[in-house]
Amino acid sequence: MIQKMATNELDSFGEKIIEGFHLSDDDLRALLSLESEEELEKLYYVARKVRNYYFGNRVFLNCFIYFSTYCKNQCAFCYYNCKNEINRYRLTREEIKETCKTLKGAGFHMIDLTMGEDPYYYDEPDRFVELVRIVKEELGLPIMISPGVMDNLTLLKAREEGANFFALYQETYDRELYEKLRVGQSFEGRFNARRFAKEQGYCVEDGILTGVGNDVESTIKSLRGMKANDPDMVRVMTFLPQEGTPLEDFKENSNLSELKIIAILRLLFPKCLIPASLDLEGIDGMVHRLNAGANIVTSILPSDSRLEGVANYDRDLEERDRDIKSVIKRLATMGMEPALQADFEKVLGY
Repeated sequence: MIQKMATNELDSFGEKIIEGFHLSDDDLRALLSLESEEELEKLYYVARKVRNYYFGNRVFLNCFIYFSTYCKNQCAFCYYNCKNEINRYRLTREEIKETCKTLKGAGFHMIDLTMGEDPYYYDEPDRFVELVRIVKEELGLPIMISPGVMDNLTLLKAREEGANFFALYQETYDRELYEKLRVGQSFEGRFNARRFAKEQGYCVEDGILTGVGNDVESTIKSLRGMKANDPDMVRVMTFLPQEGTPLEDFKENSNLSELKIIAILRLLFPKCLIPASLDLEGIDGMVHRLNAGANIVTSILPSDSRLEGVANYDRDLEERDRDIKSVIKRLATMGMEPALQADFEKVLGY
């Protein structure tokens, strides 16, 4: 496949994807097995060609507000799991309002309200719905909610208050691996929550981890599993061992790199949003991810923010280069620019 293609053949392959060609499992095996730098660069080339056909050189920008780091779950990979003895915070309504004031007019396309499965909100879900209402009133922007497996009624109420996107990551569709990662959590519960949200008019995001014990066959299972969700955004993130977690010392020399899977996601989901997260390698990593076919920058933090991200490579750094101005400046050096808000509203189906 990609290994032997000349540039004109790569262009033809990209056009086949745009015309509706569907990758078989054998195609996915071949792509996931690519190793040489030359082969991977060809893969990224095709992914960019497909991405640019639908989105041009325009990128979406997503502000990340991790408003509560409390969680009732015991995910083996997550720094914020309930067994980890760490410093936690829960923003007040007033603090969230103040954060919103700093974001007005900054150029974000969407605000991502993220929390662990915090009992404070799960015991009284209307507290969460109130936060959605506040952010919508303050900013008027599309809102992504990432609250874990919320009950259906709360999802409906949040939708009525202006939530547009529902993010809920499966991490893997390999059930054996899932049980090791999301300890004690229902596999079907997560799948059903996304399906319900989709039926109620939400755009939905699904995501997987790589470098955490997934092999080629496991990864194909996850790619196909995501496809079954009819998602609007699909993510892959590299597992980063977190201090104090059961997988703190887990190390794997995996050939299944995040960049490779981003490019394959672009071929599988040509019209979807695919994140270039700042959480693992900051803005330099954003560049690599965009060059692999991503088209939305996520985990951008409010300026001068000490809020947490998901993996936080920069947790202990004095300067965190994750603000929107720094992102836009780097995009310009790549010949890319922020999309119009109207472009994002088209993604939402407005």
